[in-house]
Amino acid sequence: MTPAHRQPVLHRLVVRHVRDDEFVIRLRDHELHTDQPDSDRALSPVELFVASLATCVAHYTGTFLRRHGLSRKGHVVKAEYAMAIDRPARVARIHLTVHVDTSLTAPQQAALQAVANHCTVHNTLRHPPEIQIRVEEELP
Repeated sequence: MTPAHRQPVLHRLVVRHVRDDEFVIRLRDHELHTDQPDSDRALSPVELFVASLATCVAHYTGTFLRRHGLSRKGHVVKAEYAMAIDRPARVARIHLTVHVDTSLTAPQQAALQAVANHCTVHNTLRHPPEIQIRVEEELP
């Protein structure tokens, strides 16, 4: 079957209000809370967004290290981000740094950089998905 004939797999999650600005996300058998920074009960949606990119890069670079027999000890991805000062409200910039505690040859470093640049979340940001938002009222 060619890619043109395949149907994408539809994944579903549910977000429900808990209290104040706190929400719970349920996906498969997992549950994750989100909140706003002023309450500090959970990560904010923006923090989860940046964390999603950072953990995706960590996964891809970690997989590269493992596949090439390189140590993952000391493998860390650090993220810094800044919000836009104009409207619309959005993340204006994200800087990620991938730390590896192993010596890399120049070709390995270039390959690791390429892998980091092409994780699924980063690819999605470069090729934004179609997004539809529909508001429904619950009628009695």
